[in-house]
This record gives sequence, structure tokens and C-alpha cells, in this order.
Amino acid sequence: MSSTRDASAASEGHRPVPAPLAAALLAVVLEAAALLGMAVAFLLDVVRGLVVDVSTTVAMAVFFVGLALLLLAGGRALWRRRRWGRGPVITWQLLQAFVAIATAGALPIYLVVLLVLVAAGVVVGVLWPSSRDYTSHTGTPSFLP
Repeated sequence: MSSTRDASAASEGHRPVPAPLAAALLAVVLEAAALLGMAVAFLLDVVRGLVVDVSTTVAMAVFFVGLALLLLAGGRALWRRRRWGRGPVITWQLLQAFVAIATAGALPIYLVVLLVLVAAGVVVGVLWPSSRDYTSHTGTPSFLP
């Protein structure tokens, strides 16, 4: 099975990741790191005894870790030219932008603008024509051999 994939990769030649996609994937990695950082902060608050509802805080930390792992898996799939990674990456960007806009009254305006611009930049980078062409391959999921 891997010989088939190696043969198809050799016949297509090695193409570098397009710049718009590389920039979008860098932003996705930073977003995942921020989510993991928030999960660690939640768990540290639990350990320090600073939270009222421990189970909700731990559940949020687990959710943030899962979301970060999903973003990283989607980014890895796009890096490996698999189109299935577009779904989770773009869905997160839309959710991030909508939540930022919905909470605009509670957040500093610079943060709302930053979150919306990053989300828009990632969507544009992933859907840029050269990025779509690069990630138009189908096949086994990238976590399988």
C-alpha cells in the first residue's frame, strides 16, 4: 500500500507548500498552542483551588485540548496534501470569528479585530487557488500508513 503512495508521490514530483497555505498553517499552530495554554491555565487554577466548579473547569480544559488536537490534525492533513483537513480548520475559523464578534462588548476591540482578521486570513490561505490545488488529494487519512 505504501509503495502505491510512494509511486504516486514520485510521479507528481515534490511540490513545496504554497506560501498562503504555509502562513495559514502557522496561524493554526499558534491557535492550537493558545488553546493548549488555556487548558493548562484552567488546570492550574483547579490545582490552586481558584475555581468554584472544578468539574466544569476540567471539562473545559479537556475540550480545549481536544479542539487543539483536532486543529493540529487538520493542519497536518493539509500539510500532507489531504483535503479533509479543510473542514475542521475552516469550521474553527468561522466559530472563532463569530464568537469574537458576538462578545465584542466584553472584549477589547483590538482583540476582536485581531481574532476576526486571523480567522479570515486562515480561511483565505486555505482556500487560495494554489492551496486548494495542493490539498486536493484524497486517500487514506494522514494518520494511517
